[in-house]
Amino acid sequence: MLYYLLYHVLQKYFSPFNVFRYITVRTVYASLTAMFLAFVFGPWLIRKLRELQISQYIREEGPQNHQKKAGTPTMGGVLIVLSTMVPTLLWADLTNGFVLLTLFALLAFAAVGFVDDYAKVSKRRNLGLTSRNKFLLQIFVSSIVGIGLLALATRSAYSTELMIPFLKRVHPDLVVHSLLKSPHLWPLAFVPFLIFVSIVIAGASNAVNLTDGLDGLAIGCTVIAAGALTVLTYVSSNYRWATYLEIQYIPRVGELTVLCGALVGASLGFLWYNAHPAEIFMGDVGSLSLGGTLGVIAVIIKQEILLFFVGGIFVIEAVSVILQVGSFKLRGKRIFRMAPIHHHFELLGWSESKVIVRFWIAALVFALFALTTLKLR
Repeated sequence: MLYYLLYHVLQKYFSPFNVFRYITVRTVYASLTAMFLAFVFGPWLIRKLRELQISQYIREEGPQNHQKKAGTPTMGGVLIVLSTMVPTLLWADLTNGFVLLTLFALLAFAAVGFVDDYAKVSKRRNLGLTSRNKFLLQIFVSSIVGIGLLALATRSAYSTELMIPFLKRVHPDLVVHSLLKSPHLWPLAFVPFLIFVSIVIAGASNAVNLTDGLDGLAIGCTVIAAGALTVLTYVSSNYRWATYLEIQYIPRVGELTVLCGALVGASLGFLWYNAHPAEIFMGDVGSLSLGGTLGVIAVIIKQEILLFFVGGIFVIEAVSVILQVGSFKLRGKRIFRMAPIHHHFELLGWSESKVIVRFWIAALVFALFALTTLKLR
């Protein structure tokens, strides 16, 4: 909105407003706006959630020092979502399909998380939606995103090819084009693409959700991952950089950089109140929406596989749960003292703040490694 007003309307009368045509400038403003909104409305939201008695319930089987966190306001992810969405609406080009699709995913996953959080609060226990129902809703939202990307692909704005790090000549197409010629089987041509997209997006959503177990852990790792995706999104939209790094050039994806910047700013603003000891928790409304949004951005810029490195800590957390559950069901034994793995280190005697900071450092190493792989292609 502000972008349209300042550049498309007022720039004719005041030439310095021409600066707002640059994506980098609007990304910085979106990030600062998001941070400002989170800082300003954070205390109000904390106070309001306390008045409404919307607080976190701590599972009894977890580390006992977490019991003192019971009663901390939750569902603070609403602040992250709004602080990301509003700057994007102000500073991004809202005619861009990639921006609109990502905003849809942000809100849709937030809605799933809201339902889950509301169920926990209303039941006054740490049980919301069943894992099955939550996963089905995530797959449903992810599938809609996939269909939207297929629609953009028909206009040559998006490619369904898969980019594989270190294998720059290998670009398998996830759409089976031979089936498109059949009048009866053509819908099956899109199934592999939709399955892949759904797994990446829903997997990212769940991975961030599992990481959200310590004060500031998930949101701090999100700041790092979103920052890396901001860089990747920008270079994917710049022909010179994309050609030099031998990654896919996607012209209209540049506007998504503004949303990425807003996501970084909103996450930093929320971290101010979520840092240990946390004044507010993000809840599933925050973790599911953050993870889903990171997954959608990675799919759009064709860095789905690189997302495993960008969000390395999220992947480790999710894999630790899978291994723990699988080992217990198959062998009747646990691999870790407790999963997700951040609780394992707590039970080994690490303080909560030590676990958080060390995981942040590891997240930064993963993100930097992901960026270095661009030239290693």
